[in-house]
Amino acid sequence: MPVSPALIWFFVGVIFLVAEMMMPAFILIFFTAGSWVAGMYAWLFVPDLTEQIVVFLLSSLSLLACLRKYGLRTFKGRSIQGVEDSPSDAKVGKTALVTAAIYPGREGEIKMQGSFWRAVADTEIPESRPVIVVERVSEDGLTFKVKEIDGG
Repeated sequence: MPVSPALIWFFVGVIFLVAEMMMPAFILIFFTAGSWVAGMYAWLFVPDLTEQIVVFLLSSLSLLACLRKYGLRTFKGRSIQGVEDSPSDAKVGKTALVTAAIYPGREGEIKMQGSFWRAVADTEIPESRPVIVVERVSEDGLTFKVKEIDGG
C-alpha cells in the first residue's frame, strides 16, 4: 500500500519542527508551515511531485519573508536597543565580593546577590575584597565594571 504524499509532507514538517526546537533560530518553523501547506495541497489536489515542491518552496519562503521580523519582535522581546530597561542595570550601585582577582585588561569574577558575574576594573583588585558595581559593560549583561570600596 503506497504512502500518501500528504502524510509524507506532514512528517517532513514534523522533522522541521523538531529541528527548530533543537536549535531555535526562528527560520525552520516557516519550513514546517510550508511542508504542511504542501501536504494540504497534495491532499486536496493530488498534483505531481514538482507542483508539491513548488508549493512548499513558495509557501515557506513567502511566510519567512513576511512573518519572520514580526515573529522575532513578538517572541524575543526587547532588542539590545532597549537595554536601559535590562535587569542587569538594577545591579549598578550594588556591592559585591571579588571571588577571582581582577587585573586591568583582564576579567575577574565577583559574587553579587548570590550569583557569580564577570568583572573588569581599571585597577588591580585582589580576591576577597568588597567592590561596588559602577556599570554594565557587556551587551549580554553578564560583565560589570567595578571599583574597590575602601580607597579604590
